[in-house]
Amino acid sequence: MDNTRSFALSMLRAVIDQHRPLEEALDRLPPGDARDRAAAHRLAATVLRRAGTLDAVLEPHLKRAPPDAVRLILRLGAAQLLLLDTPAHAAVATSVALARAQKLSAFAGLVNAVLRRVAEGGAAAMAELDSPRLDTPAWLWASWGAQARAIAVAHQNEAPLDLTLMPGSEVPDGGMLLPTGSVRLPSGTRVVDLPGFAAGTLWVQDAAAALPARLLAARPGERVADLCAAPGGKAAQLAATGARVIAVEASERRLPRLRENLSRLNLEVEVVQADALTWRPPEPLDAVLLDAPCSATGTIRRHPDLPHIKRPQDLAALTAGQDRLLEAASAMLRPGGRLIYAVCSLQDEEGPQRVSKLERLGLVASRFTEEELAGLPQALTSTGALRTTPAMWADRGGLDGFFAARFLKGG
Repeated sequence: MDNTRSFALSMLRAVIDQHRPLEEALDRLPPGDARDRAAAHRLAATVLRRAGTLDAVLEPHLKRAPPDAVRLILRLGAAQLLLLDTPAHAAVATSVALARAQKLSAFAGLVNAVLRRVAEGGAAAMAELDSPRLDTPAWLWASWGAQARAIAVAHQNEAPLDLTLMPGSEVPDGGMLLPTGSVRLPSGTRVVDLPGFAAGTLWVQDAAAALPARLLAARPGERVADLCAAPGGKAAQLAATGARVIAVEASERRLPRLRENLSRLNLEVEVVQADALTWRPPEPLDAVLLDAPCSATGTIRRHPDLPHIKRPQDLAALTAGQDRLLEAASAMLRPGGRLIYAVCSLQDEEGPQRVSKLERLGLVASRFTEEELAGLPQALTSTGALRTTPAMWADRGGLDGFFAARFLKGG
């Protein structure tokens, strides 16, 4: 059995039919060779990232819509032919075999014929398509306004591996030190193979995701909470400053990874399993970092399943939750204490619109300065907030999309 293709098909079904995240689908696969699982994940991610383009290439060769499972097999085959440089005979033969293994032998001839045509003329057909538009759901494209095309182009490529280093640590061989202090390595780099991983001197964190904790500027001895803390990258940043950090995480499923990451880094952080809406610190805090649950549309280049499982109607529940978390975070602060609100979202509803009325909570906006964002000046908005998009640093490999704003608690 070809585990790579069958695993990839299983993951696609989980994402598209059951609206499960791709990483969850990967975790639910039966045991198998690590290389098969990694190859299957890359194949499934490629299909999800370029599904609109693949469908447009396939459509002229289909007289009628095939069953959903057959369409997924065709997408897998076309992705191998057009995007992954798989030899034509291998891509076609394995797709036909996959159809038969899935008890879809009646469609084996269709799969064979269509993919042979794609092998012959698919590359030329794809070159004529508006792929960024085809691969982006209409509601997301409309919501991103004038930046939509640049963002969509950035989503076509796999994200590089970004690292945050412990203070004083050396940049790993082959790493590029970015202007904001993060280190970037090529996509596909295995972090566990880096010497600093075992030594606990680095952790994976997109360069944009590292900015909110840096902008909080925690100081030694300060009492700081990181709310919704898993997987722990921001809590690690805060603890590395010498602050006394409490990492609050409600999810029992995510808690082991949070503890494991902080333990590997040998950082003293108090981990609390609690709902940030109801948890209260033993004493008022000097600072709170709230990286709130959100649509995560800023991370599509890392999670190409998101456009297939998120819907515009999801925003209402998410923004209501963000408002409740902001209110809870405000109550945790001492007078003069600092709050940074952040979301890995490109949606205005979850960013500027959430923080525009926070004065009712006794919070006063504290603009980020040009000096604080000297490494990424284009991310400073006219209102003094932080806004990154995947289109930034295009020549360096892009960034995740993040929004962050800072507030002070009134006396």
